[in-house]
Amino acid sequence: MKTVIAAQARLALHNAAKRKCRAPSWRGVRWSSSESKQWSTPLAKQLSEAITATGPVPLASFMRMCLTSDVGGYYTSSLEGRDQFGTKGDFITSPEISQIFGELIGVWFVAQWMAQGKKKEGIEFIEIGPGRGTLMDDILRTIRNFEPMGLKVDNVYMVEASASLRDAQKKLLCGDAEMKEIDIGHESTSKYSAIPVVWTDNIRFIPSGQYKSPFIVAHEFFDALPIHAFQSIPPPPQEPVPDAIQTPTGTHTLAPNAPKSKSKQPTGPQWRELVVSPTPPPASPTDKKEEFQLTLSKQATPHSMYLPVLSSRYKSLLQTPGNIIEISPESQAYASAIATRIGGSSQDPKATPSGAALILDYGTADTVPINSLRGIKEHKRVSPFEAPGLVDLSADVDFIALAEAALKASPGIEVHGPVEQGAFLEVMGIKERAEMLVKSIEKSAAQQGSEKLEEMKKGIDGAWRRLVDRSPVGMGKVYKVMAITPENRGKKIVGFGGDV
Repeated sequence: MKTVIAAQARLALHNAAKRKCRAPSWRGVRWSSSESKQWSTPLAKQLSEAITATGPVPLASFMRMCLTSDVGGYYTSSLEGRDQFGTKGDFITSPEISQIFGELIGVWFVAQWMAQGKKKEGIEFIEIGPGRGTLMDDILRTIRNFEPMGLKVDNVYMVEASASLRDAQKKLLCGDAEMKEIDIGHESTSKYSAIPVVWTDNIRFIPSGQYKSPFIVAHEFFDALPIHAFQSIPPPPQEPVPDAIQTPTGTHTLAPNAPKSKSKQPTGPQWRELVVSPTPPPASPTDKKEEFQLTLSKQATPHSMYLPVLSSRYKSLLQTPGNIIEISPESQAYASAIATRIGGSSQDPKATPSGAALILDYGTADTVPINSLRGIKEHKRVSPFEAPGLVDLSADVDFIALAEAALKASPGIEVHGPVEQGAFLEVMGIKERAEMLVKSIEKSAAQQGSEKLEEMKKGIDGAWRRLVDRSPVGMGKVYKVMAITPENRGKKIVGFGGDV
């Protein structure tokens, strides 16, 4: 799901806003006090004040504030009755479309548990960014039907930063069971059994160890993690070295063999970061302009000097001026954390790697994402710089970058995929499961005389077909699935070339 974790940049922006400095803004244009301007949201005002005080900010910082700010962030807003998910919200996710989606994820985890020898201790489920909890609810309900595994689950962990979403998840997963505060967050009890359900802000807070067998799912989580954007620019023109110098005493010709100073200017293309700044005031009060804009930094930034050189994938793209790349260091950090939980690390190896992770999201399978930042409001694409805090922001996931980070972090894992969601779900039996549901409701209708039978059957059929739709913009093609499992010498696994 689409939850993100606030970080240091959020605090920097927040503190800058508190200072309320009235410094000149970007490109030398002086802004009037924000008190005299009508802002689209309180967060828009805070962002403008912070940027005016500190200068343009990286796109990642802007995204972080829009999604997780305590001043009306998209996921952290306390607006009563606000729901980002479902037909009445801004977007609908696969678990909300059909229960079959979560059931098949649960079956996949069971298959991995069986393939790894049916471990009898340390089994735990972890969901990162769980939305309303629908996916985990379907997984736990499915796992309950596989008692040899279901009865061995020790804990369920929900990595969630939003208090309002945490409350919705608790209601769905635990019902009326008491929730209490613990050292790493909050805890309640699953309605399906006595399994503890624990909420925490970050996966780093979840206990780990060599006896743990974590089964981790991240659905539409990575697309909401902040990105940095960089554009390749040509090298600046080289200034010619003069043959003479001008001094107060006149022009002096340099000796032919005199050493000439070496130019310190770059001799090749460079990466420049795309940063966010307030837009200039409109020409007239009737002109409608977005309150923020993306501009090219005039100078190299710390991020532009080290992020694009971390992977050789970006080297060839640098040579063509105008090329744009997107990099999410937080995504790579999460991929590394997932990998080490499953396979250990060179510094802290696990005795026997175990568990598995599924990452399901939309993004590129084998290319670097470019210009993919989008805003979504009421199921429509809008500008990502519109109404900060009221618009969902997301970007394409770079699955190859996730794979590189995971493999680098742990010698005990291997990565499978990404494959298209449609192919994965079909191999897992989505059509067959839908047919079973139809037969179930037909049997129920025969006994109860249901008048809505045809409507329900059409709903089931339409839902599973939507999940596997391979049209250019269909969910079955746009969404990808990647797995991280213990190293198994390249043997194919269920959903990625192996049989169920």
